[in-house]
Amino acid sequence: MPLVLAAALLLALGAVPALGAAPPDFVEMDRDDLADRIQGGLLGQVLGNLNGLPHEMKYFQDPGSVEAYAPALPDGARTDDDTDIEWMYVIEMQSSGALVLAPARIRELWLHHVSTGIWCANEYARRLMDLGLEPPLTGRAALNPWSHFNISGQFVSECFGLAAPAMPQTAARLGLHYTHVAIDGEPAQATQLFTAMIATAFVEGDVERIVAAGLAAVDPASAVARVVEDARRRRREHPDDWRAWRRGLHAAWAVHGGTRDANGHELNTAAVVGALLYGRGDFVETLRLAFNLGYDADCNAATAGTVVGVLKGRRWMDAQGWTIRDVYKNTTRPGLPADETLSGFGRRLLAVAERAVAENGGEVRSAGGRNVLRIRRQSPANVEPLPAPDDRLRDLRETLLPQVRRDLAGPDPARARAAYLALCLGEAETLAREQPDAWARAVAALRGCTDLVKRMAEGGPDPAVRPRFQALARAVGPAAGGASP
Repeated sequence: MPLVLAAALLLALGAVPALGAAPPDFVEMDRDDLADRIQGGLLGQVLGNLNGLPHEMKYFQDPGSVEAYAPALPDGARTDDDTDIEWMYVIEMQSSGALVLAPARIRELWLHHVSTGIWCANEYARRLMDLGLEPPLTGRAALNPWSHFNISGQFVSECFGLAAPAMPQTAARLGLHYTHVAIDGEPAQATQLFTAMIATAFVEGDVERIVAAGLAAVDPASAVARVVEDARRRRREHPDDWRAWRRGLHAAWAVHGGTRDANGHELNTAAVVGALLYGRGDFVETLRLAFNLGYDADCNAATAGTVVGVLKGRRWMDAQGWTIRDVYKNTTRPGLPADETLSGFGRRLLAVAERAVAENGGEVRSAGGRNVLRIRRQSPANVEPLPAPDDRLRDLRETLLPQVRRDLAGPDPARARAAYLALCLGEAETLAREQPDAWARAVAALRGCTDLVKRMAEGGPDPAVRPRFQALARAVGPAAGGASP
């Protein structure tokens, strides 16, 4: 029962200007220079991620106190959910030649390669895939209790900015297609913010203007927009005091409590913006600040590191004398390459970027003995506003209920899916009254999905939605082989 968006996205990614529109603006970039910037952005992402892990979720009420930091990967890099989900997509995009993978293919990739090393919105989405659901349903707020706030919209987005140099709208559309696997609503605005910033960094060297470009890609009615505007305003008030800046931001946006705040889009968006603004384009200082600003610090350092890594490029980073071993060891994604390197990952991204350039009105050509990309430059713009309402419940009911009724008479996997969707869409009582025997069998099938029922019973960390999902779990009853939810 996919809610298929791929065809529409393919049309949007390859759209041409209307007749009478102003002629497109092109920028030319030497292929070697583009490769250097992509490799720099990727290394910045990996350094921020892996060097940031010791600081992950360590600093909440107060900031960290990291005084000195030297980037290093003496044993090379390894897979982590901050980079390896994107790696999986990039491998498939490169090998298939498709920028926008079909929802069914995305589900297949997850079923084959993603069973461990995932948490929160991604982990819940994976359980929904076990029911047969495909993206973007797996990331809809009515079906996934993490999707309306989780920062998967940020940390699974950076490679799509790298794959769309100088094309922030394309970067945002690509990013959204893949982050909607697990998120929706406000986190989708974060996807657009950060992919646009990274794409812009290929042609803009000032971090303040890069942040402004990201803001232009966000729905102005969103909380993400307000967070960015607040972060910029407070930085003007405290131009040289990031600690005072953080105190103000924390007081303003730490309003939910616990994991909901630390893992949410508000404080983490602010932390990335703060690290960039106070880091002033200095790579080491930007990452040090991202560590100290706290919350989900490895994710934030990875995002900020991607932006500044694009500005600096891999040649500059190699010249710093840091110990970086060219390894990207696969420790989490069975079935994907076991011999990947950081530079190999970067070459995959370059191949995808060249395809994105060509599909969006640009070209790769030879000029003076050099390979040059002629890129059709885009201005940042909001390509997906906030949904109204956030749970999209009316649209989901119209789309899904006919199939739910058909699935009640199907085999157990389909019955379990029907029961879950009916519960989430508020149709359980109606179906139980109209088809009591079929409904009882469907609930029994769902009860056997113990991992999903357990996650339902936990309800996620947001007190605004937790009671709803816990009530749904109680309606299912005791999980098979386990205690009552």
